[in-house]
Amino acid sequence: MSKTEARGARSVAAPEPGVRRYGALITSTLTIITLMTVFAFNAAARGVPESFADLVEKLSPAVVNISTTQTVKAPQGGLFPNLPEGHPFEDFFKEFGPRGQGEGRERKATSLGSGFVIDAGEGYVVTNNHVIDGADEIKVIFKDGDSLAATLVGTDPKTDVAVLKIDAKKRDLIAAKWGDSDDARVGDWVLAIGNPYGLGGTVTAGIISARGRDIRSGPYDDYIQTDASINKGNSGGPLFNMAGEVIGINTAIFSQSGGSIGIGFSVPSQLARPVVEQLIEFGKTSRGWLGVVIQSVTEEIAEGLGLKNTDGVLVAGVPENGPAFESGIKAGDVILKFNGEKVSEPRELSRLVAESKVGSEVTVELWRNGETVKTQVVLGELETAETAMATGTQSTPTLGKSLDVLGMKLAPINDAAREQFSVGEDVKGVLVTDVDANSEAAEKGIRPGDVISEVQLEPVTSPDQVKARISEVEKSDKKSILFLLKRGDNSRFIALKLDKES
Repeated sequence: MSKTEARGARSVAAPEPGVRRYGALITSTLTIITLMTVFAFNAAARGVPESFADLVEKLSPAVVNISTTQTVKAPQGGLFPNLPEGHPFEDFFKEFGPRGQGEGRERKATSLGSGFVIDAGEGYVVTNNHVIDGADEIKVIFKDGDSLAATLVGTDPKTDVAVLKIDAKKRDLIAAKWGDSDDARVGDWVLAIGNPYGLGGTVTAGIISARGRDIRSGPYDDYIQTDASINKGNSGGPLFNMAGEVIGINTAIFSQSGGSIGIGFSVPSQLARPVVEQLIEFGKTSRGWLGVVIQSVTEEIAEGLGLKNTDGVLVAGVPENGPAFESGIKAGDVILKFNGEKVSEPRELSRLVAESKVGSEVTVELWRNGETVKTQVVLGELETAETAMATGTQSTPTLGKSLDVLGMKLAPINDAAREQFSVGEDVKGVLVTDVDANSEAAEKGIRPGDVISEVQLEPVTSPDQVKARISEVEKSDKKSILFLLKRGDNSRFIALKLDKES
């Protein structure tokens, strides 16, 4: 065997056992290092933080606890009953009952919430309206236990936002910064810092679970849903993104037990921030007002109006002297776009209008009589309109022409009808405004305020339709006719006898 061949043979020969173990160890070590590197790279790519500690240390000083005190009048009689004179236990309760129990004594009730400093120079603090609602005294408590009295700058129940003010000269303040909630995506990491159950500064982490949640708490619901634990006392506290910016105000939870089950809701910063700025500047909100009563477009409505889909918002009513009325918008129009923004449901339109500047001219795109038209509208102020309506200075429509049918007086559902009989904006049909006391309708329990939505299983929206439908059924051999009545959230069928001779 040549030397060359021998070297070649040794190069492929099996190594000694010790060498094999050493080589295997090196290979395993390299594999572990490689896997750890890949994991770390993927974790970094996913944005999974190794720790929140540095971020929490930076943000915590801006978060405060809110303590409120409210004077509550105890119910008269307290825990002891007011017994009639001569009752066997009258002397007992007089002897052992608390003094002055029948006077409705006052007591102090306290509650706790959260908030955050938004302007260190001026001492402005943001929290929820429901945290301070009805409070006689408000205190802002800091992480170090120090507290300062706070005054109420302004509140907005519609978005559940409130602004407080403390004396910025009495201590050094650190403010949180607003972030853009529109940039937040489902799956992003978030931090909630607050005062759950009065425990003081508590940090929880989670992700954004959903966007645009409507929990029926107000007309502008657009909540961020998160699984970061939010409990009682967290209300008013901030929801931070990983850049340390406030993208939400923690406001509500969904829970059957009262504790966190991983479903919490925060007012997005893009909705809250303009409200906070208006409260600071004016002490109140100043929202745009279009002046329309609106409802969703159903498939049936879309088909009837010649629309290809249910996008848009149906105008159900137009109060007189409002911006929409002045611009020629009519009931039956479908709003497709507001100032260039597509709208697909009433909540979207309400929010867009509210966020618009009072007095600005906007373009409203409508579907009317099978074609698209545009009109210009100068927006009014919602708060002014609400005040005018409350004081009766705003002109409102009157009830429409009524018809007498089977002992009932029927009228179309317009704005005046909805207001007078508390008919919801989403309710459709014909309103019963009066009932003959001697009629079968009265005997069957029909009363003013009921809404007839169907006659003999067919929908109706006007008194004339009801009368025409009754005439059709009278030509048949039927002796009675079915009405589907809606009262509040309940519906029921009622059959009334037909008087064919008359």
